[in-house]
Amino acid sequence: MELRELKALLALMLDFGLSELEIEDKKGKVRLVRAAGSLGEHPPVLAGRPKLAVAHAATAIASGAVPANTGPAAAAELAPGHRYVQSPMVGTFYRAASPDSDPFVEEGDSVRKGQALCIIEAMKMMNEIEAEFRGRVARVVAENGQTVEYGESLFLIEPL
Repeated sequence: MELRELKALLALMLDFGLSELEIEDKKGKVRLVRAAGSLGEHPPVLAGRPKLAVAHAATAIASGAVPANTGPAAAAELAPGHRYVQSPMVGTFYRAASPDSDPFVEEGDSVRKGQALCIIEAMKMMNEIEAEFRGRVARVVAENGQTVEYGESLFLIEPL
């Protein structure tokens, strides 16, 4: 199974709150299992980064270490109505289009649906990440130039 197919399955699991998903086709069998206690949109201990165990044939891949910038203290800051913008892929997080450009958004800025928030570089491709809803940037969670994982929190947005 290709990486893009796995990403789509992971997104479906998160969107529908599934704890387990198993699919078999002519290419093989894939079983995705979310760790216990990671069914919420942003579990307090993981702060938007669910633990996932992926088993593909005889190979098992486990991920989900808690990043330093999204521990329990970060989850405590989540006010009612605030939502995280999460990374849709693994890659390098950039706040601006180039090193000498201004960041797309700063803390306190108002954003509209579809507005570019950042770029994630994956496999030499620059992918603009857009706001999914109108709001105000309460906090920039990810550090510029850091590697981010699928589902890792990038921004904390207060919907307007």
